[in-house]
Amino acid sequence: MKYDIIVLGSGPGGYVTAIRASQLGFKTAVVEREALGGICLNWGCIPTKALLKSANVYDYINHASDYGIKLQKPEVDFKGMIGRSRDTADGMSKGVTFLMKKNKIDVLMGDGKLKTGKKVEVTDKDGKVAVHEADHVIIATGARAKALPNVPIDGEKVIEYRKAMSMEKQPKKMVVMGSGAIGCEFAYFYNAIGTEVTIVEYLDNILPREDEEVSKQLARTFKKTGIKIMTGSAVQKVDTSGSGCKVTVKTKKGEETLECDVVLSAVGVDANIENIGLEDVGIVTDKGQIKVNEFYKTNIPGYYAIGDCVPGPALAHMASAEGITCVEAIKGMNVEPIDYGNIPGCTYCFPEVASVGMTEAEAKEAGHDIKIGKFPFSASGKAKAAGHSDGFVKLIFDAKYGELLGGHMIGANVTEMIAEIVSIRKLETTGHEIIKTVHPHPTMSEAIMEAAAAAYDEVIHL
Repeated sequence: MKYDIIVLGSGPGGYVTAIRASQLGFKTAVVEREALGGICLNWGCIPTKALLKSANVYDYINHASDYGIKLQKPEVDFKGMIGRSRDTADGMSKGVTFLMKKNKIDVLMGDGKLKTGKKVEVTDKDGKVAVHEADHVIIATGARAKALPNVPIDGEKVIEYRKAMSMEKQPKKMVVMGSGAIGCEFAYFYNAIGTEVTIVEYLDNILPREDEEVSKQLARTFKKTGIKIMTGSAVQKVDTSGSGCKVTVKTKKGEETLECDVVLSAVGVDANIENIGLEDVGIVTDKGQIKVNEFYKTNIPGYYAIGDCVPGPALAHMASAEGITCVEAIKGMNVEPIDYGNIPGCTYCFPEVASVGMTEAEAKEAGHDIKIGKFPFSASGKAKAAGHSDGFVKLIFDAKYGELLGGHMIGANVTEMIAEIVSIRKLETTGHEIIKTVHPHPTMSEAIMEAAAAAYDEVIHL
């Protein structure tokens, strides 16, 4: 078949790209080797949030007496939680199937391989090979869990996120290697349902990319719930020869051995760029990712790449935005390059963490004279009424111009609040304009207005 656009991969980068291409009048096809929706819908963003919600509900029930409700002690149905997560993922994948049909996008199931001449070879599960041609080929092959050379993933005792959300039996003890979003989310989930969890992080703070105050607040909350945190530490090796695991950890004080049932490797991701024909076409890569320009063109005309297989944070919403930008540029629309300084990041443990823009340290390092406003949820009526008053909103302003350089939040539902900060930064709204923007009461979002007011010594409720 001859298409205008072929997209290799159907994750949140690929399927969104295909839909936007179809909307713009391009005859479009998507190549997918496993399941529509990719990792995000099937094994990442969506099913993990279903698991986290189960843990959240369980935690609520355990604290029902705090809300004036008497209940008998609940029990964890681990298989039920896993089943609900898988059902949620299946439903979302079927939703993508519907969207493909609605937008008249051809779905080519099989392993895709790039060929010269803007062609894609697709081998289906029966070994049948078909070659398709397009005017434009967009690579959106995503990424997979990174494995450390000294701690290979065996899928049984040393696992990655896919296995962590599909285990048949709940482990009694777990060691989590890495404390980024994936590590912290699974640490919260398993600890909340009764697993003894230890986090091992090489850097000095968990969630090391976040503002230091946020990282330290999350560490305090995690420790209160019983999660053991070892920062400035590294897993040297894992002995899986026995019934469980013996984990050797190098700390600042020396080596320590931890015993557990399973080790979760959450130390990042590697781009899926092997065996897709990059070398055959001559597409240039660097440090395991595909090199592209600001509109996602590779060095070979007619070939593009977006999402986790190009440089930048591995975020579903970023992949979607890149795909839309890419096809709109192909269409010849007047498109602005994406502002990578205004991409929000979210971690869905409890309390949640959300941020965008510069941390305090980054703002100072960039030479800004800054004003900082903080508003704790302990002073929020809505947070108090909800029973979740841990956390805060922290806003960082440029003192001279009032520009909002960064926003950082930790607390209940802050992942639903961060978009306001993203919009504020996009619209170049000043601190004083935020203060004069009337927020509804009582809401958690009032904390944004109050934090801005705190930066200018106008805060009311502190």
